[in-house]
Order: sequence, then structure tokens, then C-alpha cells
Amino acid sequence: MRVRCVGGIIVDGSGRLLLVRRGRPPGEGLWSIPGGRVEPGEDDAAAVVRELGEETGLDVAVGALVGSVDRPGPGGVTYEIHDYAATVTGGTLRAGDDASDARWTTPAELRALPVTPGLVEALESWGLL
Repeated sequence: MRVRCVGGIIVDGSGRLLLVRRGRPPGEGLWSIPGGRVEPGEDDAAAVVRELGEETGLDVAVGALVGSVDRPGPGGVTYEIHDYAATVTGGTLRAGDDASDARWTTPAELRALPVTPGLVEALESWGLL
């Protein structure tokens, strides 16, 4: 079974990337791009806005698709993840919903963090690291 998911890639004016530490499986305790499942009847942009609001407390405007990856999940599920560029339009950064922490991270800091499998490689292939 395939599950459509989205993520929001936000880079601030200092070149730092917004990451969340996952508070639940899959990837509990690991850092990743904020995002999650697309709900029935929701388009990708609406899902990015909802998920980033829930996980980071930030309001965002969604831009272009940056890249897509497939990741294995439990019970034979494949997560089909579509990551979009996003820009902060309001809100205050705080971890919420299924994120246990949220922070701005430099590329060097990101490489030293425990991150979800394939994150660094995907960001490199998309020209973000």
C-alpha cells in the first residue's frame, strides 16, 4: 500500500533549514523535514500548510515541488513523500503534534544530527546541501 505524504522545506535568511525531531514512529527521535500524511480530500499544498502548522506552529506559503522520495514503512507500507519549498508568513516556532522538538539548523549541524534515513542524500541531490 502506498501512502501519500508531504513535507515543507523552509530555509531562513541565514541559510538554515527548519527541522523537527520526530516524537512518534516511524523515525521517533530522529530529525527530519516537517510534514506528514495527506488527508482524504486534501491537496498537497493544504497538507503542507496543516502539517507545518501542527508540527512547528508556523504559518507558511507553499511554493514549488522540490523533490519526491519513497520510504518503506511498517507492514509493507510505502510512504510516497513529496517535499515542497515553503516560506514562513507568521506564527511562532514551537514543537507540536507529533514533533518533540523544532529548530533551525545549519548544513554543518544537520550533518551531525541523527536524521531520518536518506534525508541528507535527498537534500544533497536536490541541491540544498
